[in-house]
Amino acid sequence: MEKLRKALNGVLNVLAGGSMAVMAILTTYQVVARYIFNSPSTWSEELVGYLFGWSTMLGATIVSGERGHMNIPILVDHFQPGMRKAFHILWEVVAFVFSATILVFGGWQVSNLAMGQQTSSLGVAVGVFYWVMPLCGVVILLYSVLNIIGIANGTISLDVSDEATEAVAKVEAEKAATAANAANAKKEG
Repeated sequence: MEKLRKALNGVLNVLAGGSMAVMAILTTYQVVARYIFNSPSTWSEELVGYLFGWSTMLGATIVSGERGHMNIPILVDHFQPGMRKAFHILWEVVAFVFSATILVFGGWQVSNLAMGQQTSSLGVAVGVFYWVMPLCGVVILLYSVLNIIGIANGTISLDVSDEATEAVAKVEAEKAATAANAANAKKEG
């Protein structure tokens, strides 16, 4: 299971990072073409817009796989461990249903509807750029199943507050060490 998650994460990171890099290169090209050569590039501007949509969807999918979505644990932390597990599984099921209906089914429908339209500068079917919705939807479905299995068998930790407490303790320890180093340096100097 973890091999599949790592493989999906790797592919998504490459795709999202690649689209961001291409966007940066194309945006630089646009600035140079417009202000140095006085010849604006419409195709690159259009492609950057579509790549932005792709990178956004890919990034949201990465967050879904890492279970890094925003949550407010104040209520859930007061649940009993079994109830907390059921709550998290319920929300993974909600994410699964949303992805199946909106992203996969709806995205497929929108992609098919837009195949008859051509982009103005690139001359590509608009539906091609909407393929990211069902693609990311299917990956989120896989992540939801992996998350449900991980929550059920205990391989995914549900103690977010423990992670936050550890992070705060680490920062405080680093501050204390820095202050101690500064005090020692002051004594020696």
